[in-house]
Amino acid sequence: MTIEVLRAKIHRVRVTEADINYIGSITLDEDLIDAAGLVEGEKVQVLNVNNGDRLYTYVIKGARGTGVVCLNGPAARRVSVGDIVIVVAYAHMTLEEARAYRPTIIFPDERTNTLKP
Repeated sequence: MTIEVLRAKIHRVRVTEADINYIGSITLDEDLIDAAGLVEGEKVQVLNVNNGDRLYTYVIKGARGTGVVCLNGPAARRVSVGDIVIVVAYAHMTLEEARAYRPTIIFPDERTNTLKP
């Protein structure tokens, strides 16, 4: 048996763009992707702190060092620029693996979406 557990989390970043005319996904600064250990194309859940909305999408790389957090396609209708979101990824593990696993959680500066020194 396996269970689904938190694998990675980007805690509280600010939405910088919302592009309804894109095919879908969340564009994240590549620095954030690397720090959280996410993978381009990986399924993530986006939790909107401002309105309580939750949605699933997938990660695409944004320009490194820009702080970009852009919801694309239909997801763009579920956020406003300036909203604070949490991005989480999950993994399936056995109970034994899950008990020993420690997720990667990063806490960027939510004003600039950059990593704190």
